[in-house]
Amino acid sequence: MLKDKTAIVTGSGSGIGQAIAHHLAEAGARIVVADLNEAAAAATVDQIKDAGGQALAVACDVADENSVKEMVEKAIKSFGSTDIIVNNAGLQFISKIEEFPLAKWNQLISVMMTGTFLCTRACVPYMKEKKWGRIINIASAHGKSPSPWKCAYVSAKHGIVGFTKVMACELAEWNITANSICPGYVLTPLVKKQIKDLAVQYGISEAEVPEQVLLKNQPLKKMVTTEDIGRMALYLVSDAAQCITGQALSIDGGWTMM
Repeated sequence: MLKDKTAIVTGSGSGIGQAIAHHLAEAGARIVVADLNEAAAAATVDQIKDAGGQALAVACDVADENSVKEMVEKAIKSFGSTDIIVNNAGLQFISKIEEFPLAKWNQLISVMMTGTFLCTRACVPYMKEKKWGRIINIASAHGKSPSPWKCAYVSAKHGIVGFTKVMACELAEWNITANSICPGYVLTPLVKKQIKDLAVQYGISEAEVPEQVLLKNQPLKKMVTTEDIGRMALYLVSDAAQCITGQALSIDGGWTMM
């Protein structure tokens, strides 16, 4: 399905990004596994190659313009195109607003909001040349609905949803679609690291966090899996989704249905 297509997936050394990379590779895409952690990126590449796919590991800081430029140049040199960009790199920090460090605010906004902008901007010229492209931005249920103590994360994810809509309008004439995926809680290293902090903020035990916090507003009462998101990403880059653009697609067990 994706033969002769190249996909850059940021933050694909683990978690959601890794699952997306695997699904796109299985469909025939050449994968640029971009991650701040070069060893993690290399491990994902080894897995893809062991399964018969093509992949390249690139150490990249998505918040750094030069690093993003070098990543895209390596993709072009190795595979000749950048047909798909999946902006997935992210991080979290939990704190009351009056205690929220400016450095942490800047870091989260830089990685998730500015990083999405930089990576998309770098790939779009090559998509326009081919008159085909797919932009997938990993937002969050928090791109639609807030939670306390996550001002930077929620702000960045709302920003990603808005940025996606602008790209959908701006790039449609070149047959380039742009969509956001908005997952609920996924049991990734990012979420696991939150549990201790959430327990402190809510004054409950860590064992109580999944039921009382993470799944409290979710009718299905189950965590989203990385495989769920990988399959959704694969659908969005397929011909079946050629008329879907500018959407913020929820995969959250019903959390944000209201």
